Amino acid sequence: MRAEINSDVQQTIAAIKDREFSNIFLVACGGSLSIMYPGKYFCDTHFKSIDSDMYNADEFICRKPRKLGPKALVILCSQTGTTRETVAAAKFAREQGATTIVMTLDANSALAQAGEFVLNYNAPYTTGLDIDPYESNYAVLYMVLSSLLLQREGKDLTGKLLTSLGNLPAATAAAKQAFAPIFAEFAQRFHDKNVIYTTGSGCNYGAAYSFAICVLMEMQWINSQAIHANEFFHGPFEVVDQDTCFVSLIGMDETRRLEERNREFLCRFGNEKNIMVLDAAKLDLSGLEKEFQGYLVPLIFFDALWVFIYQLAELRGQIMLDGRRYMKKIYDY
Repeated sequence: MRAEINSDVQQTIAAIKDREFSNIFLVACGGSLSIMYPGKYFCDTHFKSIDSDMYNADEFICRKPRKLGPKALVILCSQTGTTRETVAAAKFAREQGATTIVMTLDANSALAQAGEFVLNYNAPYTTGLDIDPYESNYAVLYMVLSSLLLQREGKDLTGKLLTSLGNLPAATAAAKQAFAPIFAEFAQRFHDKNVIYTTGSGCNYGAAYSFAICVLMEMQWINSQAIHANEFFHGPFEVVDQDTCFVSLIGMDETRRLEERNREFLCRFGNEKNIMVLDAAKLDLSGLEKEFQGYLVPLIFFDALWVFIYQLAELRGQIMLDGRRYMKKIYDY
């Protein structure tokens, strides 16, 4: 178990200690944007002196927020470091005088060159293999935010974060084991479905969003939509019938009751055989500090769901990643 925040994070936070910040902007696209949802949740919960917001990278440029300037900290993420909208957003933010921190797998990528400070993470999720949580993009983002919180407001959550990250592999392995019968059952039920919705709220919404657009749609060509657990009741619930398929994520943050209400409706009016419920309350999270369970459950869900999607892909005869038609195949769009 590591006793310290990653050294590059420490160096970055030390380098910006004399800069004044009034706003944090979390900027990315697709799967990288999904990690910003729990990041925003963390900021809203803990920071008193710094406001925060999150943006799709290209919309960030189009909207040019008024508070983007020398007192802004912009944190951007792209796994490959080649997402052109995110690269452009990093350049744009620097042109406005903002401080930029970029997160990527590739320290020599275009995004790394566009940012002022570069933080590497080394745990891509797309392989379906176990990951080192310390090296995940989630962890690096939390390390940045918790270190900044300590520096700016004297609130120290870093010890609890490191303890939780140290115990996360065991919690994730136990979750995969607990979910194994569910995954096996629903892979058989879902493999020939054309539409599968995902639901979640709070910290989990990012995991639901990423699973819908970057996994079901991008990698398996299954029509999907991430539906916020409460927005569900303001229109989307009209699609629920005995044939509609859902993946329902239920986490451990303060919005859990929204997800529980969503599940109850689905099970009442839908067909439980078509509703795959992943409930974090049924997992062994004892190694995670209570204050961080809500923030880290999305990482457990996302890591575990790779087991499910590979099972689904095998039954569908659809190759993961290499079977994509457009992503990383064409560039003139």
